[in-house]
Amino acid sequence: MDQDSSKLLSRRRVFAGAGTAGALAAAAAVLPLADTAPPQVADAGAEPPDADGRYQVTQHVLRYYQTAKV
Repeated sequence: MDQDSSKLLSRRRVFAGAGTAGALAAAAAVLPLADTAPPQVADAGAEPPDADGRYQVTQHVLRYYQTAKV
């Protein structure tokens, strides 16, 4: 019985290793497609048009509400 459990354990390690290798390969395939440009930082001195911090209805918000209608 000890021999059977060691075979099972060995088989489990093989499948776990294969799964890990597959996940790493998938990550490596996607990684070069990632945007490597540094993020753009907004000018600290520039203020938005309405800087009171309240909710603003913009074209973007209106378009979202139109597409979200059921």
